[in-house]
Amino acid sequence: MGGAEVIEIIERAFGQVPHPGDAFLLGSHDGGEPIEEVGAFHGLSDWHTPTPEFLDAHYTVLSFLSESGFRYFLPAFLVADIRDALQTADPVFHLTHGFVDIAITHEIGGRAFTRRSGRSQFINPRRYGATTFFDYARCRLSVFSREESAAIVTYLEFIRGLEARATDREPIDRALEQFWRARAASAPTAVDLRRYLDEQAEYVDALIRQQRDAP
Repeated sequence: MGGAEVIEIIERAFGQVPHPGDAFLLGSHDGGEPIEEVGAFHGLSDWHTPTPEFLDAHYTVLSFLSESGFRYFLPAFLVADIRDALQTADPVFHLTHGFVDIAITHEIGGRAFTRRSGRSQFINPRRYGATTFFDYARCRLSVFSREESAAIVTYLEFIRGLEARATDREPIDRALEQFWRARAASAPTAVDLRRYLDEQAEYVDALIRQQRDAP
């Protein structure tokens, strides 16, 4: 499958995703960087608007967006990546981190320290208790519907097949095995989400009518 076909699949899957509103884009309140980076996306009500240069300049935003903001703007990064137009932004990392363990050894003062990150590592026990990166990844990435997840699988498989992206193959394989393939097969569909929202709206309307008509 060529890049143009993958982009078409992404466009179709994410075409009806609603913009969450600028007030609901921020997902992190730790310091000033999240506010600054997410703020750069305020007023962008169409994910097609940001250029690859803009996305590269704000590549850290994928770590700071809320789940709904991440869901909305991710396809902009995916399409730019398929076109090989990104220099610093790395959407693959944000779709695969948490599914493979990484270990790096540093020698300090004659002693070897192994620093680990990834699947089985705690995020910050003082703040998040026993939550691991695997737990966090599954929670954050569950924002995508079945159709969106299937498009992400197609994107990851496309990137995996590029010789220039050989270093991405192991994390992509682990993420596909441990999360994405199952998500693409069993996640709630766009129709499920729409039905739920409609039912909630009908319920609220019924309550309002009842209160309005009460003697």
